Amino acid sequence: MNNQINILFLWKPEEVLLNYLKEGLKKFPNLEFFVPDKETNGEVKMEYYSKADIIIGWKPNEEYIKEAKNLKLFINPGAGVKHLIKLFKELNADRKITLVNGHGNSYFTAQHGVALLLSLMNKIVPHHNWMKEGKWRLGDEEAVSIPLRDRKVGLLGYGAINKKIHKFLSGFDVEFHILKRSWNGGEITKEKKYLPEQLHEFLAEVDTLIIALPDTDETNNLINAKELEVFGKNKNSVLVNIARGAIINEEALYNALKNSNIAGAALDVWYNYNPDAVDDKKYPYDSEKFPFHELDNIILSPHRAASPHDDLKRWDEVIENISRFAKGEKEFINVVDIEKGY
Repeated sequence: MNNQINILFLWKPEEVLLNYLKEGLKKFPNLEFFVPDKETNGEVKMEYYSKADIIIGWKPNEEYIKEAKNLKLFINPGAGVKHLIKLFKELNADRKITLVNGHGNSYFTAQHGVALLLSLMNKIVPHHNWMKEGKWRLGDEEAVSIPLRDRKVGLLGYGAINKKIHKFLSGFDVEFHILKRSWNGGEITKEKKYLPEQLHEFLAEVDTLIIALPDTDETNNLINAKELEVFGKNKNSVLVNIARGAIINEEALYNALKNSNIAGAALDVWYNYNPDAVDDKKYPYDSEKFPFHELDNIILSPHRAASPHDDLKRWDEVIENISRFAKGEKEFINVVDIEKGY
């Protein structure tokens, strides 16, 4: 308990966040915080890595972290960890470093998912744009709303995000269908449950699809042309993707929307997060082959569903994991299974 525990941040957190973390951990006076002067990983000195018992951040310097011989716990504050899996397999070949991810932003992500769904169903965006152009009440002839009542809502994935979406949408008169990797006997009784091998059966039953899955080798291109064809047979089928772009095949999705095989989509996740500018414009997808921005049946969101850093409650799980470490506990929350990739 008296041994110093060194905690390294891979970016410079705002003072209000740092103070919040310190206040939540004040019962452990042996914690020492190392905060870099710059946000880029390259500016975090190797000597900081070498001293660290705990690292908090998203993208470590791979050369430096291999020299972090004291490292026992790596906290990725966001949900996505695909970029870390290969590295941590290598690191754990001859030592044990626990990798945990963050579900603290799940509330805001779920909120954003529901907002996208309701905006899509009620055609908020086109009517907003027409109002800005001075076009008053164009009405149902141009963009008719789709009632949410009696919809069959399919939750593809049932982790922290879709569990909250389930709760948020339960006030509507909808029927829930849920597909997840595995079930145990004590989970959910009234909703219809599916396993991954029942994907097509699941898609054939639902008309509203909300995707909140981790990006793994198994989920990459999970939804392709055939799956969208099955899903699109349902009237007014719409989907919301707040997971990762790669879960839905880019070309298949564009064609399904362009040809109105599905009624609409709302996307907060994309295919290229470092796009080149074309005529001073950047699109996070192949804008020449698949110009999503030209479609009328889509809502585009720039990967902003996660809560902001100054939503301090999202950091409570970080405080909990550091507290457990400081007490010498071996069990943490949100531990990533390196072999499964999530």
